[in-house]
Formats: sequence, structure tokens, C-alpha cells
Amino acid sequence: MQTTSPLSLNRNRANERVIEIFSGAEPQIVDIRPAGEVIPGMHQDMILHAGPPIEWGQMCGPMQGAILGALVYENRAGDLDSARALAKSGAIHFEPCHDHRAVAPMAGVISPSMPVWIVEDVAHQTRSYSNLNEGIGRTLRYGANSPEVVQRLHWMQEILAPCLREAVLRAGAVPVFPIIKQALQMGDECHSRNKAAMALLLQTLLPQLLACDLSKTRIAEVFAFLTGLDYFFLNVTMASCKAAWLAAEAVPHSSIVTALSRNGVEFGIRMQGQWFSAPSPIVDGRYFPQFSAADANRDIGDSAITEASGLGGFASGGAPAVTGFIGGTAGELMTATLEMYQIASIDSPHFTLPALDNRGTPTGIDVMKVIDTGIRPFVTTGIAHREAGIGMVGAGRVRAPIECFQKAAQFLATES
Repeated sequence: MQTTSPLSLNRNRANERVIEIFSGAEPQIVDIRPAGEVIPGMHQDMILHAGPPIEWGQMCGPMQGAILGALVYENRAGDLDSARALAKSGAIHFEPCHDHRAVAPMAGVISPSMPVWIVEDVAHQTRSYSNLNEGIGRTLRYGANSPEVVQRLHWMQEILAPCLREAVLRAGAVPVFPIIKQALQMGDECHSRNKAAMALLLQTLLPQLLACDLSKTRIAEVFAFLTGLDYFFLNVTMASCKAAWLAAEAVPHSSIVTALSRNGVEFGIRMQGQWFSAPSPIVDGRYFPQFSAADANRDIGDSAITEASGLGGFASGGAPAVTGFIGGTAGELMTATLEMYQIASIDSPHFTLPALDNRGTPTGIDVMKVIDTGIRPFVTTGIAHREAGIGMVGAGRVRAPIECFQKAAQFLATES
């Protein structure tokens, strides 16, 4: 008669608890504040970045470019050359967003003055944070750092954030998962396609903006920026997913992945609040004119926490229109989504796919299922130029490296 080992029993119970936490999560936007005032452990000499820990000298071009731009934005340096000298000096501390309950896309750079979304999972009293999204193209998160990029960041700090904060505070709180659920019904996958989600967020916030004591000119300025800026919703999704998994990261013995994250050099997974990393791959992508795979940096960004939460690549079978941005075919996306059920713990109680008769999306990547099947998580993503200062060059699809999961499985084998 076959018996279940105590270690397996511990893992099963831990996994059940982790899934219970995520399944019961109720993330809501509650405020927008400067990062240095609200992110735990952050100080004026710290800049947060995407992915696993990495030192300045090992960082990729787009991450270094984003940090240089952030130092100019913070008035810590007068130009990019002096910013580089400061970054190399050791006076600035670089740490992962994830280690401070935060997330940010691509280079993931958050500096103290940047306004951040504050998202609270009211079911477990956990809070997470993400910066405001600049859009696509030549933006800080893709490593661009021109005066125009820095000027836009100042406008977001001085105009956009205060207006949005007034709207959020008037709303009391904005539940996020119901917006995402509806957006999936409308053809988003809420990583690389956010058209419906952004329209729904605007629908929620616009009446509150109109009710604020703001001039019509200011409201029109803010609305003009947000209209068509579909990626703006991505950061809200990311922070909501992070808040929903935070309590789960403290559960020992679990083999459930609570985040996928990349720093442009290494691809990391988080399990039990710990990092397990391997070299980050090049994205199979669709490139903008004049760019090719030779220009691409390795995969980068915290945004793949969406895949860990049953969104993005895991929901892409219900978002065929995203192929116009990331390439591939609708059939390939559906095949990938169906494949993800083999490494997932549950069908999501939060998110469903109409293309699969409203089956819940595959959610809760189990390290041991990845090892047993050899199936690697499928991620939709943007592509940054490998050099600092240039920006976005395309978008595509990528698979997480198996070595991350092998390292996590080795750790699980040592647990008592």
C-alpha cells in the first residue's frame, strides 16, 4: 500500500493554504502617494528595480539607462554622465521591487519621488505598490532617459498623480479584480493587451474626476494623456496581483510560484518569498521598423507576475487580437493557454475565459508540476533595446527557463 510522506503532506497543506489566500484576495486601489513615503524600507538613497537582486556593474543597458534617468529626475545629478558616476559610486542602493512589496514593469525603476499606486488586499490587510505607467515607446521603464522622458515624469508627479489621487479618494476604493474579470470577457489578457481594462478604469474614475474641484482644462489635460494609453492599467494589475500573493509568501513548504520576474540578465521565480534564478532568455518577438532581434535585450520586468496569477500568457487564448502586438497566431495562444493548465494548481476563481466556456484561467504555477511535465510558463512581454537610452523595440512571447524550477525543486527537497 502506497503511503504519502510527511514532506508531501506538508507541501499539500501549504499549497492549499497558498491557493486559499490568493482565491480569497480582494485587491483595491486605495491611494496614490510618493514612493519614498509609503514603500516599506525605501529611503532617499535607494532605487528599486525589476527582477532578482543585481549590482550596478552587472545590470543590462535598459536598466542602467532607467536608473540614470531616475537620478536626473530626482535632481541627484545634473546630467547623465554625472548620474552614471553617482550610480557607480556606491552611494545609491539598488534593491528589487519585490523585496519591498512593490512591482514595476520592464526595468522596474522606482525612485523616492515617483508617485505609486497603493493597492490593498482588504481580505488579508496586505498592501503593494507600483509606479504610474508612462505608455509605450521611448519611456524610462524601457531604458530611455532623454529630457523629454524626464519632463514627462515630472508632469506625472506634479499634475497627473494629484488629480488621480483626488478621484481615487473620492471613490473610496476601486476594486481591481472585477475590472480584470470583465476585461477578459472583452478580449484582454491584461499583460500585453489592456484596452478594455483601461476603458473600464476610465469609466470608474472619470465621474470622480469631474466631481473634483479641478478646472476643466486640467481634467481635459489628464484625460487626454490617459485616453489610448492602454498600458496604464498594467501597473494596477501588477500591484493587485502582488498584494493578493503577499500573505502567501510567508507560508513555508509551499511549491507554488507567487511571481515570475526578470532583471534583463536573470529570470527569477519567487516561491516562499525566496528567489530562484537562471539566465533570462531572448524574447521571440515582433519588432518595430528598423529593429531586429540583434537589438533586443534579454527578457526584463516584474510584469510576469500577471502570468503567475492566471493572466497574460496564461489567459492569452482568450485574447486573439494581442497577436497584432506580440506576433504568433490565435491558435498558438490557445494551445499555450491549454498547456498551462497542466502546471497550474487550480482554475481561477477570479478570472474566466469566454473562449473556454468561462472556465477559470490556469492559476498557481506548481514547481513540481513544471519539473514533472517539463512544461515551462508562457509569458507575453515587451522588448527593450539592449542599449541604454533607446527604449522599446517590440513585443513578443517567451518561456521561463527550466533551471529556475530545478533550483526551487532542490530547495524543496531540503526542507524538513
